[in-house]
Amino acid sequence: MFLNAVHGFCMALADSVPGVSGGTVAYVLGFYEKFINAIRTLLSADGVGIKKESFLYLCNLGVGWVIGMGLSVIALSALFEKNIYMMSSVFIGLTAAAIPFIIKSEKEWLRGRYVNLLWTVLGAAVVIALTLFRGQNVHAGQVDLMETTPSLMIYLVISGAVAITAMVLPGISGSTILLIMGVYLPVITGLRELSRGNLAVLPGIACVACGIVIGMAGAVRIIRAAFRHFRTQVVYLIIGLLIGSFVAIAYGPTTLGTGRDALSFDTLNISGVVIGVLILCVLEALPRLKGISENR
Repeated sequence: MFLNAVHGFCMALADSVPGVSGGTVAYVLGFYEKFINAIRTLLSADGVGIKKESFLYLCNLGVGWVIGMGLSVIALSALFEKNIYMMSSVFIGLTAAAIPFIIKSEKEWLRGRYVNLLWTVLGAAVVIALTLFRGQNVHAGQVDLMETTPSLMIYLVISGAVAITAMVLPGISGSTILLIMGVYLPVITGLRELSRGNLAVLPGIACVACGIVIGMAGAVRIIRAAFRHFRTQVVYLIIGLLIGSFVAIAYGPTTLGTGRDALSFDTLNISGVVIGVLILCVLEALPRLKGISENR
């Protein structure tokens, strides 16, 4: 139970920041298949006993996730306001470290099937195109959760649905999707305001939450089927999504609405990159450390 909560906590830390998704952390830590199957079981017509086991597992995972997300929201909203380039550098490190881990774990599916590199190019191109499109329009209309119009509410629902699909899929994080769509920083700030009792942001947060619920139902089925029938193509696509997310992270500061420039070589913090790499290395080592302790 405790280990499941720790897993959920680690997923929340990843889900709360642009770069590596919670699905990637689950993949690196070795419980991704169990996580996806548990969600699928709850949404299927399987027996009550199986549903109960899956429900309890997801509850334990959820407890850790809620704790991790709560701490992240409190800390990140302040960090983004004061140290956006440092935080962006950490996300760059997380993403850079995730790519070789995925290649190593999926080498049997990747080796000799290099024609599927087209999927990597496609994944990177999609993320970069979305980021640049958002970059051209980011100053034209900032997302303001304090003043939710009907069109903005629809946009927030769509953002949540797309983000949860990315969040479950190992690769680009849901937070990166929200960052591309200009919703990430407003949501982080909105959650902090909500924790302080400011209910003006509640409609906007609720719209994102509704999108997450809607997206989750369809995402798990699609991802599970894709992994089962097109695993090689999916893995190559995931690598492309991660490569493209470097651009999305670099443009993250421009969504602050304070006239910040995109991350550049001049503003890149090498210490932050190293910290990001070390964080993912520690997470990747956890399953091996657990195995060593159990064998003693």
